[in-house]
Amino acid sequence: MFCLAGQVDLVGGYYDAGDNVKFGLPMAFTVTMMSWGILEYGRQMAAVGELRNAMDAVKWGTDYFIKAHPEPEVLYGEVGDGDTDHGCWQRPEDMSTSRQAFRIDPQNPGSDLAGETAAAMAAASLVFRSTYPGYANLLLQHAKELFQFADKYRGKYDASITVARNYYGSFSGYGDELLWAAAWLYEATEEGCYLEYMARNGDALGGTGWFINQFGWDVKYPGVQVLAAKFLLQGRAGAHAATLQRYRQNAEFFVCSCVGKGAVNVPRTPGGMMYHQRWNNLQFVTSASFLLTVYADYATALPGSGGGALRCPAGAARPFEILAFVRSQVNYILGDNPRGTSYMVGYGASFPRQVHHRGASIVSVRTDPSFVSCQEGYSAWYPRQAGNPNVLEGAIVGGPDEYDDFADERNNYEQTEAATYNSAPLLGVLARLAGACGTGLEEYQLHPPEEATANQTSSSRLRQPSSPIEIEQNVTRTWAMRRATYYRYSVTLTNRSRKTVRELHLGVSELRGRLWGLDKARYGYVPPKWLPALRAGKSLRFVYVQHGTPANVRVIGYKLL
Repeated sequence: MFCLAGQVDLVGGYYDAGDNVKFGLPMAFTVTMMSWGILEYGRQMAAVGELRNAMDAVKWGTDYFIKAHPEPEVLYGEVGDGDTDHGCWQRPEDMSTSRQAFRIDPQNPGSDLAGETAAAMAAASLVFRSTYPGYANLLLQHAKELFQFADKYRGKYDASITVARNYYGSFSGYGDELLWAAAWLYEATEEGCYLEYMARNGDALGGTGWFINQFGWDVKYPGVQVLAAKFLLQGRAGAHAATLQRYRQNAEFFVCSCVGKGAVNVPRTPGGMMYHQRWNNLQFVTSASFLLTVYADYATALPGSGGGALRCPAGAARPFEILAFVRSQVNYILGDNPRGTSYMVGYGASFPRQVHHRGASIVSVRTDPSFVSCQEGYSAWYPRQAGNPNVLEGAIVGGPDEYDDFADERNNYEQTEAATYNSAPLLGVLARLAGACGTGLEEYQLHPPEEATANQTSSSRLRQPSSPIEIEQNVTRTWAMRRATYYRYSVTLTNRSRKTVRELHLGVSELRGRLWGLDKARYGYVPPKWLPALRAGKSLRFVYVQHGTPANVRVIGYKLL
């Protein structure tokens, strides 16, 4: 970690959510997603007079990134720190908390932070290519330098900027951001070296190995896989078609899982919302909705898509069905849910009034310019039962829990805090759906998804497509207790490839008992620390006990070296 003792101009950019800290990783993801939305659906934005506003929002972020990248191998990744900030409830205009800046450099690397910022600037360069070519060239130069820096000096940014670890820790590592940056640089430049990088490093960095149904500021693999599928469908894969097809298979796993036709599906609330976690679940709903939207459009419009229908384990997913499902998620956010609450602030008759946001919850300086101290903010403004004096128009809050329940309370930060990366993906989705009005899309309704059946018995062997890991489950003991039959399941994972598997992540769903032999991680389960790699032909075994049918064990991610 390198902390700046002097002065540097880092005015601008975005706070991540309801606090007054500039966190570089989620900010860059926000800019990447806004840029992608404009690139796909800018025409629809222009039709309603919003394209200029969207481009200005992107430029506000990229102007900041230019300042934050003063040298090819230096990037400022945070201004302020969460610990100090969370002890203070204050308007940004009155800010008295630390403005210390934290950076990465060759001695303190951060490949994930530099890679995501490179992706943001490469994507944004395309946004400004026709209207502001000089600025676009500047962004592209920064993107290339940042990618080279990220790849040359590899490391997780939260090991260098340790104050970010408790707020935006890099759980997925930096492999996804390196591939994400390469994909966006290929999209922006058409230079074959970036496509070659994706193909050559797909195994080692996890792009061809991660089967995951969550996409957001930390894990970018589904985004990389969708872009790779786009290159393939557009006929831009060249000699790397076979590798990009493996990326595409993982992209389709994501789509099938989200729409409810996969082997393992994203859970839904009773009201139909995709559900991953209680804390800010809507970030994953908006991000997934964007990927589903663009993939459906790619599959429909591009040659080589085979008519557009995805072959999911539980039946075909046709583009209009995927888009209808996206519409259901957006409608849920906007108020079509059991509570009748819009989770977009300022939209509809009923929306969150006590958003967990410092600037919104304290009276504007234009109304009362008197200084509000940290403690005064906490004593006078934070506990107020009334709605916020300032409406945070357009913000998407964290949203309801797994039962569609929501408490509109300022101290309920898990549900009422808004974040920029919640709203950014919705920019393109809303433009796409608005542009579809009158095209007949609104006539389609998604029928309840067919439930995938698990054909597992007391002994089963499974190997996912393109995965080197074979999974074998066996019942090794059975006993009766309290009118229920319990089973001890032994699971053997064998590396059937000729390479070493590292960073193996497993999904274990429908688990109703205890599990031994694996460690819980941010994304699924991982082997114990004493087994960092699974060499060719070697096996790992774990056990679990539960009554009834076996759990669903699957590989969700790995890197092949």
